[in-house]
Amino acid sequence: MYNRALLPATPFTSYVISAIQMKNMRTKILTVLWTLSLGVYAQEKNSMPFPTVPLPVNSQEMRDSETFTEEKLGLSITKGPFEPTWESIEKNYPGEPDWLREAKFGIWVHFGPQAAGESGDWYARNLYKSDNKAYQNHIKRYGHPSEYGYKEVLRDWNPKNLDPDKLTKIYKDAGARFLMVQGVHHDNYDLWNSKYQPWNSVNIGPKRDLIGEWAKACKTSGMKYGVTFHHEYTWWWWQSAFGTDKQGSKKGIPYDGNLTLADGKGKWWEGYDPKMLYGIDLREYKGVEENANTDWSPPPPGIFGHHLEYARWYAKNWALRMMDVVKNYDPDFIYTDGTVQGPFTGNGTGTGFKADAMQSVIADFYNTALQRRGQVNTFSIVKFRNKTNGTVNTEEFGIPAEIKKDQSWIAEAPVGDWFYAPDFTYDSGMVIRYIIEAVARDGNAAICVSLLPDGSINEESQNMLKEVGNWMRINGEGVYGSHAWIIPGEGGSVNGRLKMLSGGKLGRNQAEFKFDAQDIRFTVGKNKKLYAFCMNVPAPDSQIKIKSLGKDAKYYAKKIETVRLLGYKGKLEWKQGTDGLVIRCPKSIPFATSAVFEIQ
Repeated sequence: MYNRALLPATPFTSYVISAIQMKNMRTKILTVLWTLSLGVYAQEKNSMPFPTVPLPVNSQEMRDSETFTEEKLGLSITKGPFEPTWESIEKNYPGEPDWLREAKFGIWVHFGPQAAGESGDWYARNLYKSDNKAYQNHIKRYGHPSEYGYKEVLRDWNPKNLDPDKLTKIYKDAGARFLMVQGVHHDNYDLWNSKYQPWNSVNIGPKRDLIGEWAKACKTSGMKYGVTFHHEYTWWWWQSAFGTDKQGSKKGIPYDGNLTLADGKGKWWEGYDPKMLYGIDLREYKGVEENANTDWSPPPPGIFGHHLEYARWYAKNWALRMMDVVKNYDPDFIYTDGTVQGPFTGNGTGTGFKADAMQSVIADFYNTALQRRGQVNTFSIVKFRNKTNGTVNTEEFGIPAEIKKDQSWIAEAPVGDWFYAPDFTYDSGMVIRYIIEAVARDGNAAICVSLLPDGSINEESQNMLKEVGNWMRINGEGVYGSHAWIIPGEGGSVNGRLKMLSGGKLGRNQAEFKFDAQDIRFTVGKNKKLYAFCMNVPAPDSQIKIKSLGKDAKYYAKKIETVRLLGYKGKLEWKQGTDGLVIRCPKSIPFATSAVFEIQ
């Protein structure tokens, strides 16, 4: 039997299907040709080598990752000077693109079908954990995960109000200069017309090429954009879907992660193999089942020694999907999630396999940029790959205490959570202060503002972004194109370190975090002027003293010529003394969140 859902959509395919349905000699001949074409297609599609029935739970030890040699996948990449090795990438990469230094602030479009659960981040995994709130929400909204699983969530998800053109304009008005757009999350569902993953947004769910829509919207508006990929986690992330309820009326009934391709006959998902979505059952390895039911715990480090053929396929498929997006959507950057120095390193969140998949993707990306653009003005985010030319790092939730110039980096945090849930705190002040904390340390900031399940943006988010945009229009010259100064700031301290915005998801704690006008951050603008950001707005007609700018201060031995309050047209009273720069604020200072002084 042929599987039409997995066949390439070509005139030849349709012709062969029609011929196979004819009962004569010509059918037999064409069947042979069809078999040959399937072989070619399977090679092109990197067909999945499904393992046999899993062994008993917790019966197998992991192989030692330290003694496992990194495998070369031999992927075909775009020709150019970049080879699939870190040495080649670091040697040939020209450095941080000018546009990233200029941009400084972006919006994280962390959106996909997991928003449908209205249960925050990791809804797809957590709906299979009976002690989790997401499980309870799923039961109320849809039913039991043995009958209505995540694949049905995908089928029924319809973000009918998602309008990338409208949203991009909103984000641009808020002062954002780039977008980070989710391409595939840990749920393994591709949000584009994916060549290598049939479980995608064109085939199932909205029947839309969402990445294509975002790419068009960004290019039309002049917004830089990148696509993010989180599917390395999928190797272990879905293990909760292979379990059952431990008690109650559904006790022992398998969740739908256990279904096979054959189980789909006559069902809505006929022809779509659940293993291509959920992966395979790996609970035979010690520690996997236990960790599957925790809030955050990847498998123990090591190599999944009984699944090496599958791991090779998985690494290739992971890479091919990213290369597919690079080829068809021309992003300005790509992003890979993780917790160690890179994907497929044999430990951390990866597959327990060592391979050159990441190097292959990056080399292909940069060679492609050279061919298309004549220069490599793109970059690759490899989360936690430190101090490496050729890659950009991120700081999730928190921000470094000190200035960090050894590598370009982006601070990333969600307002509330990475996917929508009720009762988030929406506050422009915490967003603005997060941006200030990042740029004062030579970083960039990307803020996730979660969309509703239907793709719309709620009124609270819109008002918050409008206020951020109003502040950026007044004070952006101290942000865009800026560099860190000698120190990030001055003011209050905690345990001997500069007091700074608390880490974590942006919520009530950050909105209520107390700063005063003597908590100050610094940047150097692209005009070479110094900018001092008060972390709140001083009282009218009050004085502030910037100690780091005193005549005797070790940081600033220059004579100050002018001091200007951004957004204020009048002249200021100020005096540079030995112990600091004293500025008297205007009698009217109608600003919000942070007042910024330009010092020349």
